[in-house]
Amino acid sequence: MNYAVPAALAAVLLAACSPEPMEPQAMRGASPSGEETAAPALRGAAAVDAAPGSPRALHDRLFTLDTHVDIDAGYASEALDPGGFTPAQVDLPKMRAGGLDAAFFIVYVGQGTISPMGYEEAAEIADDKYEAIMRMIRAYPERIALATTADEVEAIRDSGRLVALIGMENSWPLGEDLSNVAMWAQRGVRYMSITHFGNNQFGGSSNPNLAVGDPVEDPGLTELGRGLVAELNDHGVMVDVSHVGKRTMLEAIALSRAPVIASHSGARAVYDHPRNLDDEQLRAIAENGGVAQMVAFRGYVDAPDPDFLAAQQDLAESLGVATREARAAADEATLRAYYEGLAELRARYPDVTVADFVDHIDHAVSVAGIDHVGIASDFDGGGGVLGWDDATETPEVTAELLRRGYSEEEIEKIWSGNVLRVMRAAEAAAGSQG
Repeated sequence: MNYAVPAALAAVLLAACSPEPMEPQAMRGASPSGEETAAPALRGAAAVDAAPGSPRALHDRLFTLDTHVDIDAGYASEALDPGGFTPAQVDLPKMRAGGLDAAFFIVYVGQGTISPMGYEEAAEIADDKYEAIMRMIRAYPERIALATTADEVEAIRDSGRLVALIGMENSWPLGEDLSNVAMWAQRGVRYMSITHFGNNQFGGSSNPNLAVGDPVEDPGLTELGRGLVAELNDHGVMVDVSHVGKRTMLEAIALSRAPVIASHSGARAVYDHPRNLDDEQLRAIAENGGVAQMVAFRGYVDAPDPDFLAAQQDLAESLGVATREARAAADEATLRAYYEGLAELRARYPDVTVADFVDHIDHAVSVAGIDHVGIASDFDGGGGVLGWDDATETPEVTAELLRRGYSEEEIEKIWSGNVLRVMRAAEAAAGSQG
């Protein structure tokens, strides 16, 4: 194949073979030149037959909602125009081609210094991400619209447009002023995760940063963290427990007046990774009425092949892109060579597949029940598996669920029904405050 590997797809490959998950900014490769790119082959759209009665036909009847799609600060600008086919895993044409109807686009800020200066820097990054999402919505109002309630999600769907929602990954940008929750809720944020990689002012992370002095054991919610849970409830914002340490998570669930969401996590019984949820956590989410969104992120679905890791490292060193900083500074030609090399390696070694991903869904359903499980890709933030590596391939997830014996009603719940129920419960909790 002489078509260059899309940057976001290569980023997914890289994330899968990194010893530790990389932050979204570090994983994205060369930005497009500003010119609209040619449409890549629609592998997923073509791979599933669209004839009446086929899995694709059923998929097209469903309302599909992906609860975690990352964007970069340059999104919806001359650097990357989501109105056309781009190197990103998610853009508007890819959503249409793959029947991905809705997505939470993410205001993400990686964890940094817990200090007034750190909070200020984090708030600036968060503002940039929010503005990028809004640029997309303002640029293409006839194609996509922002929903802030479950009813609005359905109204936009009925209008024939794609649906955008906003989630915030890491509450660190709030600083120590909980009144900032009201501002972000007014902007449209409908879930907010307590932590990311590293503990913060609100509680413990599933991946504490030992290098900066985080304790190995999760310290639980801080006093400020307890206030955060209440504030999120008061404003109809779902409490997101992905990336959150187990003690902090269970304390948040106990405090929350509304069901919680794990916006993008896996099942730890299927693959033992700190980012994944054990059975006790899955049961706690179910008892709370919440939803655990299983994530199609290679490195959380299964262990990467060790021979691939070694080959990837050799390739990176040979091209001078063995560090995040080097990749960020590399020119497009170097990055293109790296991505093409990664694609060749991925074809040579075993890969994590969409079937492996659905194993996590199966387990979560067996523990938490069909009403408490959903789907997230983490696209453009490291997500993707063989068979669902960008939005065009979304029907392959539905097809795999059908192969496992799930009914259309059950698949609808997994794709969107459960999340919309939790959104409505969060909205009701906000109305019951006081």
